[in-house]
Amino acid sequence: MARVCQITGKGVLVGNNVSHANNKTKKRFLPNLRTIRIALEDGTTRRIRVAASTLRTLKKQNSK
Repeated sequence: MARVCQITGKGVLVGNNVSHANNKTKKRFLPNLRTIRIALEDGTTRRIRVAASTLRTLKKQNSK
C-alpha cells in the first residue's frame, strides 16, 4: 500500500539531510497518515488512509 493520502493525493517528498560539514544524504519526508473509517451512502463502512492535515481541514469544515 502506497504512502499516499486517499483524499488529497499527498505523498512522499524527497530531499537532503545537510550536515554541519555540508555533506548531503538523501532523506524521505513521509506524510502523517492516519487510518479512519468512513460511512458510505449504502450503509457500509470503509477504511481509508488520510493525512492528519486533511483530517483537520475536514473537521474544520464540518463544524461550521
